[in-house]
Amino acid sequence: MSGVCEANGIKIHYLRTGGHKPPLIPLHGLTGSAACWTPLARALEGDYDVVMPDARGHGSSSAPRHGYLYQDHASDVIGLIQALGLAAPVLLGHSMGGLTAAVVASQVGTAIRGVILADPTFLSPRRQREVHASDVIEQHRRLLTASKSDALAQARLRHPHRSSELIELVTDARLRTQISAFAVLTPPNPEYHELVSTICVPILLVIGDQGVVSLETARELQSSNPRLRLEQIPDVGHGI
Repeated sequence: MSGVCEANGIKIHYLRTGGHKPPLIPLHGLTGSAACWTPLARALEGDYDVVMPDARGHGSSSAPRHGYLYQDHASDVIGLIQALGLAAPVLLGHSMGGLTAAVVASQVGTAIRGVILADPTFLSPRRQREVHASDVIEQHRRLLTASKSDALAQARLRHPHRSSELIELVTDARLRTQISAFAVLTPPNPEYHELVSTICVPILLVIGDQGVVSLETARELQSSNPRLRLEQIPDVGHGI
């Protein structure tokens, strides 16, 4: 089912599997959407009430002109939890959603049950500046002028091993992402070492061997918080 709630001054659209089960909140990355979690939700809905929000500027959620930093996204998630009355949810965040989940977890303490970070955007200050100065926004602007069939064809070439369903979902999400959402790339990001060290619930950090978070960085984070469990998946990149 789908719904909309008002939180943190905006309307947040979400998809939800429902049922009297422990809540799980997956948070997508930049240019994603709630619908991109559909295959995962299908696999987990027997055990969890999967609540999948569209981040601001994405999908069917509000797209304000300003307010796209990580603290804004984190406040949206906290507002969603409160508005829907979700008790002790597990947070699952990928990429932008992973850093958002870490910010939320560092602020709400034991109001959540645990947090899963799937190759979060834990970037060094130098890498943040490089990404911000890149042509990623112009690439997206050009994509928005393409037809959906052309965008799908490009996606199939870039990701030949992905399912047709996921290619469709990811492409549709990209075409619905507002340019304003890219303001989240504005440095500085929240300092991730500090965030992880303050999280007081179980953490699962999942990385690939070709992703954003290196094994060295992951082990540094593990040494800073004994609650962190690390899993590395071989032969995968950021789209873990």
